[in-house]
Amino acid sequence: MRPLKKPFYRILYVQVIAAIVAGVLLGHFSSKLAIDMKPLGDAFINLVKMIIGPIIFCTVVSGIAGMEDMKKVGRVGGKALLYFEVISTFALVLGLIATHVLKPGAGFNVDVNTLDGKAVASYAAKAHGQSAVDFFMHIIPHTITDAFAQGEILQILLIALLFGSVLATIGERGKPVTDFIESVSQVLFGIVRIVTKLAPIGAFGAMAFTIGKYGLGSLLPLMKLVGTFYLTAIVFVLLVLGTVARLVGFNIVRFIGYIKEEMLIVLGTSSSEAALPQLMAKLEKLGCSRSVVGLVVPTGYSFNLDGTNIYMTMAVLFIAQATNTDLTLMQQLTLIAVAMLTSKGASGVTGAGFITLAATLAVVPTIPLSGMVLILGVDRFMSECRALTNIVGNGVAAVVISAWENELDRSKLRAALSGRRGSAVEEEAQAQTKPAGV
Repeated sequence: MRPLKKPFYRILYVQVIAAIVAGVLLGHFSSKLAIDMKPLGDAFINLVKMIIGPIIFCTVVSGIAGMEDMKKVGRVGGKALLYFEVISTFALVLGLIATHVLKPGAGFNVDVNTLDGKAVASYAAKAHGQSAVDFFMHIIPHTITDAFAQGEILQILLIALLFGSVLATIGERGKPVTDFIESVSQVLFGIVRIVTKLAPIGAFGAMAFTIGKYGLGSLLPLMKLVGTFYLTAIVFVLLVLGTVARLVGFNIVRFIGYIKEEMLIVLGTSSSEAALPQLMAKLEKLGCSRSVVGLVVPTGYSFNLDGTNIYMTMAVLFIAQATNTDLTLMQQLTLIAVAMLTSKGASGVTGAGFITLAATLAVVPTIPLSGMVLILGVDRFMSECRALTNIVGNGVAAVVISAWENELDRSKLRAALSGRRGSAVEEEAQAQTKPAGV
């Protein structure tokens, strides 16, 4: 007997779309009230961030503990980092090419002396002094509890790798601990399901605040920059990630449809972290290995930020074009190299991309740091596209690495992307195991 179809108004992505539309309308027609809705968006993001650390810890530990060969951990991590660097380079170069071709900053003719850098001083201060050594030292937490208290994903990942590795080496003696962590993981994902139901409220509050504070009118002067960024991100997803997906054996458009709920949550909150737990669960249902998902996705949130990479090169060149600052080929290549490093410090939270932009500009002194004020007003609108591109990129990465490790259940992949769920997947698996003629 076929299950009853859920009413459309109870479908999460429909609720999130309605909430986003309501937020835009409130922000446009009653900006003061809309700005007061900000705590709704912040509360939802905080609820998700509250459980991200424990979920990553439990997922990674249980995945590694189940690995028979500890060399696999290093192999998967190495493949992931190699993939991240290759795709990140494509993103950086594409952003550079798109800005040269479309020239969103041409014609502004801004006098640098008229720019007031006070508005971006706080971002510059946060970015000051960040180096490669600082970044890698930051991965090591002061204490184990400090990593969880601060919600530092890479620090938690490091602890989980060590914890899981030890459990894997001690074998049966560690099984009770592994079973306990598995049980805790189930509880945490149960909490995720509860929190996810609040996504429409969070999306409404965040979108209402954004439109109420900045207004749709703030987009008009810089519409060409925003449009260029969104167009480039779409091209990157469909062309670059689409080609990668095709080589692995799945369709990028169908994949995007599969994670549409998570993407709408990201669109509403401007934070890719808001959908991290749901994305990890969805990827496992898609047929990806749990251990691969546990390693690749959390790592990707710091090392595979495709949207942020596009934004970095595009924003820097936009400021250069707007202030009539000429850059040599060597300076542009330096920009790509620097952005490759500084983007690794960006998380999925709104504003992080702007901070890394300040860090990049600090290393390319030819371009005035005060030029950041030109895009301050529309950065919030671009952060949504950054987060959307990042979540798609990390989802594709998990599927690619799973396939690379021969740990991708392609029957689940086909069933999920074709729109079938639950019993349909089981029926296909059973049909494949039956002898011919049965």
